[in-house]
Amino acid sequence: MTAEVLKSFPTVGVIGAGQLARMMVAPATELGITLRLFATSSQDSGAQVCSHVVGDYKNIEHLKKFAEECDVITFEHELVPLSVIKGLEAAGVRVYPSSAAFIYSQDKAEMRRKLQNFPAPQWLVVSSADQVTEFPVIAKSLSGGYDGRGVWKVASADQLSDLLQQNGTLLVEELIKFDAEIAVMVARSPHGQATSWTPTETVQVDGICTMTISPATSISSDVAESAQRLALEVANEVGVVGVMAIEMFVKGGELFINELAMRPHNSGHWTIEGSRTSQFEQHLRAILDLPLGDPKMTSRYAVMGNILGGEKTNMYRPYLHLMARNPDLKFHQYQKEVRLGRKIGHVTALGDDLVQLTTDVQHARQYMSGEIDE
Repeated sequence: MTAEVLKSFPTVGVIGAGQLARMMVAPATELGITLRLFATSSQDSGAQVCSHVVGDYKNIEHLKKFAEECDVITFEHELVPLSVIKGLEAAGVRVYPSSAAFIYSQDKAEMRRKLQNFPAPQWLVVSSADQVTEFPVIAKSLSGGYDGRGVWKVASADQLSDLLQQNGTLLVEELIKFDAEIAVMVARSPHGQATSWTPTETVQVDGICTMTISPATSISSDVAESAQRLALEVANEVGVVGVMAIEMFVKGGELFINELAMRPHNSGHWTIEGSRTSQFEQHLRAILDLPLGDPKMTSRYAVMGNILGGEKTNMYRPYLHLMARNPDLKFHQYQKEVRLGRKIGHVTALGDDLVQLTTDVQHARQYMSGEIDE
């Protein structure tokens, strides 16, 4: 009887073993789902706490062997070549999101073409600086950029020409003087059930998200509703299965789609404590075609702060001060090597007083990084 019961629970394979995979372990355990990770190293954040194999995610034979022990394959990063994903699908492996959807988070030009009827900055794929007549603009690598990497504010044709020499073809976009940056997390299952969380305001410093505030307080309820509706329409248009983040600029009452990420995302980390169903549980539900969970918030506000690597290397000792100062803070350590500017964990606070929550989270992240010492 026990063997039959265990056999009825699926095994989910995750390509990638970073912190997103690590945070998927708890909901998988609660649901009785076996999680197996495909890591690049046994020291990867997720590999430290979960069953895994080590291999090359660009090698189709490595991934085919891994997939033999899994019922469904998903991702925690966008670096797997599309040809490899298609190879898995051709071998009969169930992969979510599929290659037909995944391309829109890997190739920014393809994303812009697919969403050409959705609100977005004006854009152009260029191989010569002569194709751009007005500056400043935003230039982006067609693939591979994150946390400010592969994105440049370009003030002149000479600067653009230098970037093109280094990077080849680039996506050039209109510079939007926005009032706020938000992200809307959505989830969609194979049979088309979809849901979304409240829009989240993201606070960026040098292209890196340092804090999120949910719900986004700098936008009206009408704009928030429009953003959620737009995000669900995008999810349906690209045919994503799983969790996806849609990053947007807000200017007045207008919305502009900035980026897509077809996986759990930093802007949704607040959902672990702040939502009835976290983005990580929802992702598992979606790719297994289970009924989706309730995305409602568990408190009025949720503030999440990213802990970035700094002067301190001991991430445990700060608990003595921070937990005594604020017992309500929730800490998440990724157990990654501490390097300057690297995301090594996050902290979340829930409650009714947004000013106090923001103050507490900001203090915690600055104390842990070594920016302050009291």
